Amino acid sequence: MKLRIARHTNDLEKIRVFYTTILNLKVLGSFINHDSYDGLFLGDCNFDWHLEFTKSNEIVAFNFNEDDLLVFYPESTLEYQNIFNKIIENNITFQTSKNPYWGENGKMISDPDGYKIVISNLKIVDKNIT
Repeated sequence: MKLRIARHTNDLEKIRVFYTTILNLKVLGSFINHDSYDGLFLGDCNFDWHLEFTKSNEIVAFNFNEDDLLVFYPESTLEYQNIFNKIIENNITFQTSKNPYWGENGKMISDPDGYKIVISNLKIVDKNIT
């Protein structure tokens, strides 16, 4: 089974820059004016999942809950540190998670739409260490 997480946004370009710059996701594809929607697919060709963001003429009034999260699990200490450094370099503010579990086991930020993102520090296996 494969997974696509789809969400509407008001600004595809800000979303593209955030997810490709901060989380190092790749643009897998895009579309323009498909039944009045523009869209963007982000992920990696080696993943069994990807994110889809769409935009239309409808302005989204976001209604995210503090517990609505995307949680990313870096596969190495180096990958975690690279993401952490990109967050700092781009002046993105770390936030306190409502759920204390994520405060202990990761770092939380918001994407350009205000959606909460957790970069987990759990089960990091550094493949460079033998």
